[in-house]
Amino acid sequence: MEDSFINITSQNRSYDDSTTIYFNTEQKIMDVVTYIIICIGLPLTLVAIHGVCSLVRNDHVAPIYIINLLICDLIQLCCMIVEVVQPEDSIIAIIFHVIYLFGLMASVGFMMCVAMERYLVIAWPLLYRFRQTIKTSVVVCVVVWTLSLFYPLSFYFWKDFGVTQTIFAVFFLLPFPLFIFFLGGTVKALSAAISVPADEKRRIVAILILVLLIYTLLFLPTIIWFTLHKIKYNITLRHVSHTFIKFSPLADVFLYVFSRKGAVDKLLASLCRCRMDSDDRNRPIA
Repeated sequence: MEDSFINITSQNRSYDDSTTIYFNTEQKIMDVVTYIIICIGLPLTLVAIHGVCSLVRNDHVAPIYIINLLICDLIQLCCMIVEVVQPEDSIIAIIFHVIYLFGLMASVGFMMCVAMERYLVIAWPLLYRFRQTIKTSVVVCVVVWTLSLFYPLSFYFWKDFGVTQTIFAVFFLLPFPLFIFFLGGTVKALSAAISVPADEKRRIVAILILVLLIYTLLFLPTIIWFTLHKIKYNITLRHVSHTFIKFSPLADVFLYVFSRKGAVDKLLASLCRCRMDSDDRNRPIA
């Protein structure tokens, strides 16, 4: 009896040790990925913010929503630095985690604003010209920043973690059908938008496709993890979904690139040139 108890205890200890090693390995991988995201994303985001500010200085129309989106990304990257440093004071870690969630929520809101703005340019050009003023954009930005505080503050008002998970899932699930609607409505209204130049149409469609792609690849895994009860307690899936979301500041830099005039045309020209070169190489010599 004593021997069997010792065997069971040793088996449990070895299982706990292997589980601890497995979780430590996963955590180290996540830390390495976070370091890479910070090292690449922080300078790129700063360069993008500088590029947007240079557009404003040159009397171009200020992309207000993209500016705010880049600020959200900067907030997230700074909070990631605190996360990998792992401060000894748990209160500091909690504060920066709440700030990270605040920036993440705001980034989703401004992605919706970017998509909605591009949709209005094509589908409702007159409404966009007469109603979309600097004052309106500032009011929308204030509303987005204010609403983004709702989820981080819910940690203090609702002690039940299931409630905060439900709020998180609903908040992230609502923009997904809107992104699909904005893209579908824009493509449908392209032929009727005579006043919009062809290069502007290409840039708008490229931005909407990129927004939907970013949201599908980076945010949808987390939504699925929060929604499905069977996989909610899978630690590996949780780590993978949270890591995907950390890539969003890197992906948002491409929105700035595609918002610049000529970026989409250069990309399409390079793709066409590569296609022509490959066709020439595959063509049989007479």
